[in-house]
Amino acid sequence: MLVSKISTCIPITAVHQQNQQKQSFLDKIHDYTRNSADMTDTIVVPRTIFKGYLGIMTGTTLVTLGSLMTSKQPKTGKFLSVAGLLTSLYGTYAFVRPFILKDANGVEHSKS
Repeated sequence: MLVSKISTCIPITAVHQQNQQKQSFLDKIHDYTRNSADMTDTIVVPRTIFKGYLGIMTGTTLVTLGSLMTSKQPKTGKFLSVAGLLTSLYGTYAFVRPFILKDANGVEHSKS
């Protein structure tokens, strides 16, 4: 079998036309996804829970940076570790607050 006898399914003119039209990166992804709504779907998260996530992630990062800096700069490392612990503590409080306090938004009061 000769390589020159292999035919392609796509005509060369169609490939040339596709190369001339510039698509953005997201348009290319939208073309190849089965459900294009998957790219644009959003979920609504209460603000306090979002603050909790941010606080916990930021606190973890600060604690990690503080532990890496303890050998070279001990005062800066301790400061970052304490700041990270306080930020994580606030993040935990912000995350759990709507579920503990009775009058907070998002808490269901009726029994089913």
